[in-house]
Amino acid sequence: MRRRALLPLLLVALRAQAAEAAARLVMLERHDCPWCRRWLREVGQQSWNLSDLGRRAPLRRVDVAQGLPEDLRHLVNWRFTPTFVLVADGREVGRIIGYQADLFFWQQAESLLARLPEGPEQERRP
Repeated sequence: MRRRALLPLLLVALRAQAAEAAARLVMLERHDCPWCRRWLREVGQQSWNLSDLGRRAPLRRVDVAQGLPEDLRHLVNWRFTPTFVLVADGREVGRIIGYQADLFFWQQAESLLARLPEGPEQERRP
């Protein structure tokens, strides 16, 4: 009996997780990139993922020295690190090339994530 009661809750949780995972901010980086290290100090994965923007598009870090993973081979024409690519449903939505300062990055990221379609929770807001 309990299993039947838990099934709807599990389905709701899985749908929410899938919606969150639909968009990711991919950071193309190199271990020897000083601007990548600066981004990590000033913004960092922790701060990003805890922010409203980061909850909509969690960060995925990729060391380009190791090559791009199979699911990101479609990301082409990048040359500089860090490059931040917003990927939604397997497609590139846009990118931020380089890093200059935290305030400028947050502004660029907000503009970039504004390109995402609104989720059900945003649509319900008045």
